[in-house]
Order: sequence, then structure tokens, then C-alpha cells
Amino acid sequence: MMIDIDLLLTWGATYKQVQRDEIIFHEGGCGNFYYQVVKGRVRWVSINEESREFIQLMVDKGECFGELPLFDDGPYAATAIADEDSVIIRLHKSNFLHLLKDNVEIHFSFTRLLAERMRFKFMTIRELAYYNPEHRISTLLNYFKKNNKHTCPDCKQIKLTRQQIADMTGLRVETVIRAMRNLHDKGELLIEKGKVYCQ
Repeated sequence: MMIDIDLLLTWGATYKQVQRDEIIFHEGGCGNFYYQVVKGRVRWVSINEESREFIQLMVDKGECFGELPLFDDGPYAATAIADEDSVIIRLHKSNFLHLLKDNVEIHFSFTRLLAERMRFKFMTIRELAYYNPEHRISTLLNYFKKNNKHTCPDCKQIKLTRQQIADMTGLRVETVIRAMRNLHDKGELLIEKGKVYCQ
């Protein structure tokens, strides 16, 4: 979901440039802003005691992140890190809530986005709890293909690294490489010159 940038600016939003791997906010921090990616990409992660990241969500241009505290006054549920040099726009929470009250269609779109993200979390948790690596990866990639996320709409190339897929599925990168090779051998994925394509 993308809120029109001119509308955000009208309500007092400001731009912020962030460098690759720069932390935008920490898990557990106080959530005071609505964030939207203008250019680049942001990863929304949970980090364990060994500094290993579990990717909750990859956020592309036009998408928002960090929205939970805007509605429940709790802390950020994950850490947001620039995945590449990026430009984000942010709007203070109080202005954001007034914007939603004055723009019912945006409010409904935002509610739909929250429902989609919750459904994605349910799917992810089910996969982590019950299925083998090949099934986890296949389900994740098919979800992205179906929802036109992280895949090229024309050629169906996956726009995620194997490490990012590992960080989304709770697997080691070596396991992801092996499982993807098995999926390729079964005809469920296509791997050409190191690039991965959905079938």
C-alpha cells in the first residue's frame, strides 16, 4: 500500500536518507512515526542473542513498515534496517491517525494491508512449525509469485538472495542452497547461471 507522497507532505511528513545497513528503529523502541519507502528497500527483522537476523518482512518502494505501534501504543515489534541506500518518508503518529480519520479509503486500504500481513505471518509460522526445508521454501516463493512480491513479473526471477530466503525461513543458507537444488531437480524451480526462477 502506498499513501500519496504529496498527501503525506501536506500532513507534515519529512524525508530521511538512510545508508545501507543503517538501523531506522530498534525492536522494543517507542513507535512515533508512520514510515514509507520512497526509494530503496528496508528489511524488518528480529535479531537473536547471536546477532542472527530473522527477516519478518522485506519492504520495497511504496510500502510501509513499523505500523503496529501506531494502533496499539506498544513498542516496535522488530528492527528496521536499510537493505540498501534508501530514502524513506515519515509522518508523526498523531498526524497519521488524523490523516486516516479524514481519508476513509486510505483507512480501509491500511486495514487490508494489516490483514494481508497477518495472513502472511500465519503462513510463515505454520511452515516453520510443520514442514521440511523444501516445503518451506516452495511455499514462500509461491506466495511471493502469487502476490507479485520479490519476483520479476515478466521473467519470474526471484529478487531475493539465498541468504535472505534463509533468514525468512529460519534455515541455514547451506540448507537453502541444497533444498533449492532439489526443487530445481524436481522441476519446481529453475536455476540458470546462479539465478532462480519460479516455475
